[in-house]
Amino acid sequence: MKKKVLAVVMAAGLSMAMAACTSQQPAEVAAPTEAATAPETTETSEPTEAPAEPTEAPTEAEEPVAEPEAEVMTYADYVAAEVDDPVVVEAYVQANQSWWDGKITVYAQDKDGAYFIYNMACDSQEEADKLTKGTKIRVNGFKAEWSGEIEIADATYEIVDGDTYVAEPVDVTDLLGKDELIDKQNQLVSFKDMTVVSVAYKNDTPGDDIYVKLSKDDAEYDFCLEYYLNGSDQEFYDLVGGLKAGDVVDVEGFLYWYEGVNTHITAVTVK
Repeated sequence: MKKKVLAVVMAAGLSMAMAACTSQQPAEVAAPTEAATAPETTETSEPTEAPAEPTEAPTEAEEPVAEPEAEVMTYADYVAAEVDDPVVVEAYVQANQSWWDGKITVYAQDKDGAYFIYNMACDSQEEADKLTKGTKIRVNGFKAEWSGEIEIADATYEIVDGDTYVAEPVDVTDLLGKDELIDKQNQLVSFKDMTVVSVAYKNDTPGDDIYVKLSKDDAEYDFCLEYYLNGSDQEFYDLVGGLKAGDVVDVEGFLYWYEGVNTHITAVTVK
């Protein structure tokens, strides 16, 4: 009888022990080490503080800063510039071809060298008339080359008040046939005791350019009377057109270059 009671008591104790193990283990696994917190949410309510007002009122739009003017080149700078480089020079008008269609071609020079300014923008004949011999101009354009002739293309200009300058022709007779002759390109020059070889009108008709071939020491050189430069001087035009082979002449002109020396004639003295 006592054994039976003892067995019942032991069975009850074992049952209680098992129940205690069963109830504690899941709680121990499931319970987090720290209390779970609710996930943060993005607040949609208005901010607690209003955006700060700008400390200063917006200023008016600033005026664009003008670019500084390009520096005027010396003649040496111009010679050193590459073809297609932008150039800015100051020089003095020595002559010009006829104004036409908002453009004018100018022969200009200073004490160091000369410039052939091709088809420079010029609004009117009235403006062209102001480009008298000796007038100083500032020219903006691009250095260009055509068949050996160095020139300024796509040019604009402004007249510069102040001094004037008129070049005297430089005798370059002794430079004929020498490489140094090209260093005088576009300057007003002279040639002495040249012999006429031939004279021909462009298109074989008077009223256009006149091509003149002259010789010196058995070598021949090309010259040209540019009609748009001085062809309107009928007396001079007839003089050049009437030259005969064998005539001995002194010639002045601008040392233009076209596949070699091709001076644009401005004066001829028959000896």
